[in-house]
Amino acid sequence: MPRPKRNFLATAEETSHPPNSLEIGHGIARVQKAEGKNLYTVQVPDQVEPLLVELPSRFRSQIWIKRGGFVVVDRSAFENRENKLDGEIMNVVRDEKQWRKQPYWPSEFVAKPTYSEDSEEESTVGKMPPLEDEDSTE
Repeated sequence: MPRPKRNFLATAEETSHPPNSLEIGHGIARVQKAEGKNLYTVQVPDQVEPLLVELPSRFRSQIWIKRGGFVVVDRSAFENRENKLDGEIMNVVRDEKQWRKQPYWPSEFVAKPTYSEDSEEESTVGKMPPLEDEDSTE
């Protein structure tokens, strides 16, 4: 029998709005790769090496995480355990615009413009190709 719909709605509501502040040991991370078995490789702004984190059971089969998305990671969750996991996903960033407005959003994850405005080359989209010299054909 499937989980009740109220569990799904509670999880969706929990992830839809950013908290006012993050707890100690929590941080924003960018998802790099899904490793399988509810494990994800994430990049934290203050570390060079990626972390391996686990998705808790309350999010499994309810919230999908895509590559390049953002999550809140608790790195203190697995400090006492000796295994390959570096943390646990505490929340999934769904409405990225609201999250980016928060003071705890890392400056390394600032949205970059897709197109550069100062490109010196003119675009040739929608223009006719240049005409060849008419004198050489006569």
